[in-house]
Amino acid sequence: MLRVAVDKQLRDFTFSVRVEVPDGVTAIVGASGSGKTTLLRLIAGLLRPDSGTVELTGRSLSNGRAFVPPFRRDIGFVFADYALFPHLSVAQNVGYGLRARRYPAGARRRRVRALLERFEIGSLGGEHPNELSSGQRQRVALARALAFEPKALLLDEPLSALDPQTRDRVRDELRAILAELTIPTLLVTHDEADRAAFSERVLRLSAGRIVQDGP
Repeated sequence: MLRVAVDKQLRDFTFSVRVEVPDGVTAIVGASGSGKTTLLRLIAGLLRPDSGTVELTGRSLSNGRAFVPPFRRDIGFVFADYALFPHLSVAQNVGYGLRARRYPAGARRRRVRALLERFEIGSLGGEHPNELSSGQRQRVALARALAFEPKALLLDEPLSALDPQTRDRVRDELRAILAELTIPTLLVTHDEADRAAFSERVLRLSAGRIVQDGP
C-alpha cells in the first residue's frame, strides 16, 4: 500500500493530496498543469513536500522530520522522455539502479541479462540510447525501473513519445507486464485508450487536488 498526504506550495496553487494506492494500476488524469507529474515527483522524492507524509508498505519515506532520498525509496520511475543516460549502453542503463544499490557484479549481470531477454532487447545490450527506436527506448526505461524489483512503480505518460502505430503495439505489451506486477502503480496519461487499457481506478486532478476518484 502507498499512502500519500502531502502539501506543496507551487507557483499557481497549493498542491494538497490525500490518497491511498493499493496494488494494481491507478491512472492519474487532468489538464496540463494540474499537478499530475508533481504528485509522482513528490512520491519519488524528486521534490520535497512542505508538509505531510509519504508511506510505502508501512515505511515512512517523508514525514516532516525524515526525508528518504530517491535512490533509497524502492520506487521505479519511467519518465515521459525516458531519461536514459546517453553515455551508457543499454545494459548499463538497465543496471544503473542495481549498481547504485551495490548489488554484487555477478548478480547484477544476471539480472540485467534476464530483463533484456524479457523485454526482447537482448541483442541491444551494447547499443546506446541514440541508436534505438522510441519503442526500444521505452522498453529500456521500463526494464531499468523494474531492475531492482521496486515496491511501487510510477509511469509519467510512458507512451507519449511513440508514434500511433508503435503505441498500439507497445500498449498491449505494457499492459501484459503491468498485469504481472503486484505493487502500487501510478500511471499519468492524457490518452483515453491508455486509461481504459491499464487501470481499474482513475484519479482526476485539478489545481493540485483530487476532484474525482472512481472506476
